[in-house]
Amino acid sequence: MSMLKDAEQNRQTIGKILRYIRRYKFRVILSLLLAVVVVVLTLYVPILTGDAVDLLLGQGLVDMPAIWGIMIRIGIAVLVTAFSQWIMNICNNHITYHVIRDIREDAFHKLEILPLQYLDTHAYGEVVSRVIADVDTFADGLLMGFTQLFTGVLTILGTLLFMLMTNIPITLVVVCITPLSILAARFIATRTYTMFKLQSEIRGEQTALIEEMVGNLKIVKTFSKEADVKEQFAEINGRLQGSSLRAIFFSSITNPATRFVNSLVYAGVGIFGAFIALKGGISVGRLSCFLSYANQYTKPFNEISGVITELQNAIACAARIFELIDEEPQVPEAEGAKILNAARGEVSLENVYFQYVPQKPLIRDFHLQVKPGQRVAIVGPTGCGKTTVINLLMRFYDVKEGRIRVDGSDIREYTRGSLRTSYGMVLQETWLRAGTIRDNLCMGRPDATEEEIIRAAKAAHAHSFIKRLPKGYDTVITEDGGSLSQGQKQLLCIARVMLCLPPMLILDEATSSIDTRTELKIQNAFAAMMQGRTSFIVAHRLSTIKEADVILVMRDGNIVEQGDHETLLAQGRFYAELYRSQFEG
Repeated sequence: MSMLKDAEQNRQTIGKILRYIRRYKFRVILSLLLAVVVVVLTLYVPILTGDAVDLLLGQGLVDMPAIWGIMIRIGIAVLVTAFSQWIMNICNNHITYHVIRDIREDAFHKLEILPLQYLDTHAYGEVVSRVIADVDTFADGLLMGFTQLFTGVLTILGTLLFMLMTNIPITLVVVCITPLSILAARFIATRTYTMFKLQSEIRGEQTALIEEMVGNLKIVKTFSKEADVKEQFAEINGRLQGSSLRAIFFSSITNPATRFVNSLVYAGVGIFGAFIALKGGISVGRLSCFLSYANQYTKPFNEISGVITELQNAIACAARIFELIDEEPQVPEAEGAKILNAARGEVSLENVYFQYVPQKPLIRDFHLQVKPGQRVAIVGPTGCGKTTVINLLMRFYDVKEGRIRVDGSDIREYTRGSLRTSYGMVLQETWLRAGTIRDNLCMGRPDATEEEIIRAAKAAHAHSFIKRLPKGYDTVITEDGGSLSQGQKQLLCIARVMLCLPPMLILDEATSSIDTRTELKIQNAFAAMMQGRTSFIVAHRLSTIKEADVILVMRDGNIVEQGDHETLLAQGRFYAELYRSQFEG
């Protein structure tokens, strides 16, 4: 049953590959025509050689003028063959690497439109392995298929035709022995696909571990987990070694098996042809021509067996990348979706239900009404749904039931781009790109002037440390900030939002990595920035949200209390307990 499933997946994958190749059908046709030229001329040379042998009748009976004529024809045939093969290889390289480019572009485009749920449930390294390593392996197999499969098949067919024209009985000997080679190659190839697929999966698992370990090396060292990580890596590496050895062992049997059968073919032609030559049924020149054909006829079987093995590996890798490309994208924009321009900031959540995992509800019957310009703080224990509310507001996830409105319209009626552009986000987890400090600050406003950039950096209290950097605002930083401290990276993210000044703000533990003195200064800048803007503030430190217009206290996905700071303290319930635990503990 498993083999039938693999065979069906194999066929589907090949069909998808052919759809990509079809875009370059003219180059494929040209490559095939050139392959025909190469094969015909390659098979024509043994005929000329045989004719030359027949002209060597004995001492003093050599027809040199005729032999020189044959040598010239052989030279022309070889030159034309070499030129045709060179052009054919250019065509094959062009087809292969354009197909690979198209697949990688489709994969990258799909990553941009996949729902966040996919990225939340798949290791980043494993996804990277599909787009990089698996596509590279597929490229190698595809190029080998173009360069050797076409010419190999045409050589077999052409040689068979030429042999039939030369001597039918000897050709029958070749035809009778050859199927053994085909059966051996097929038997092994059908069993290597599963092994190569497992190899690709384990390689992706290994890439994911390396990516995770390198990205969190400080944490690994802090908790002295080097030995555990090495042990985990050794376990995955051992499984990769086992699967690779099995795949390579079985695939490497193919070539010796076909070579053994091919040797039988060559021996059969030599012995049987010698008897016929002794009886005068074939000339010595024709027999030498036939032996050359027998060698050329069997050689492609060796090449094709190697190509089939490589193609099995390539198809297994292609199947993994097509799994990514075929993933369901995020829910498309509504037909005629509106552009949210100059949002007033009126936000409401009505009867909202949401869960990340089916049968495990997180938010149930959630109601919230936010007036334009209000500052809404969301507090509660870890896992109560605070960040989930932010994900829903930004439409990183869609609600399962109910609706979220902005300025009176369901957010699913707006384009995602215009909705998200209307929010400015500062998260606990910072994100910076490789480039200059200026590039990172201008991400939301590429047209910002130097004065505006400096003003925003000063408002975020980032200007002073930026000026201390080697090249100031032109200092190049690596991905995720490089040597900058976590607090400095968070200040840059705050300055980025202050430069954009969108109509709505989301601050999710925006000052969690900043010292208390700087935080007090930034709170004043935040207060000025939030003036007249609808703001959602997620915080564990309750001192940062005292001035909020509305405080939502969440517990197990529900709002259990709602009001301003003084009102909630006076009620003496859950919020009061949280507050006392921080300031009276």
